[in-house]
Amino acid sequence: MGKVEGKGKEWHGHVTALTVSPSCRRLGLGRSLMDFLELNSDKVHNCFFVDLFVRPSNLVAVNMYKKFGYVVYRRILEYYWSSDDNPAEDGLDMRKSLSRDPKKLSMIPLKNPVPASQA
Repeated sequence: MGKVEGKGKEWHGHVTALTVSPSCRRLGLGRSLMDFLELNSDKVHNCFFVDLFVRPSNLVAVNMYKKFGYVVYRRILEYYWSSDDNPAEDGLDMRKSLSRDPKKLSMIPLKNPVPASQA
């Protein structure tokens, strides 16, 4: 599930959620869904980049997104609240530039983490 949002140079596609059933993983479905969102964000909505948020502890997802060309743009402090299954945790804002950002300026990582209230 995704959307487009933002203003000016922050106009971007956003991955709200990406889930593939365990029995259907490693078939390229996640890649296909990401390709679809990236293509539409780029060619239909003329976005600068696509972003998503992921738990740093979800190494499978972090590595998958890196393989797809995403970089960690910034760490967001205390982004995820605790639940019965997961402890509270920072979030990683990962980004991938699109054709409207040929110099990939939207992917230059921030040096310092930001509070969730400023994300």
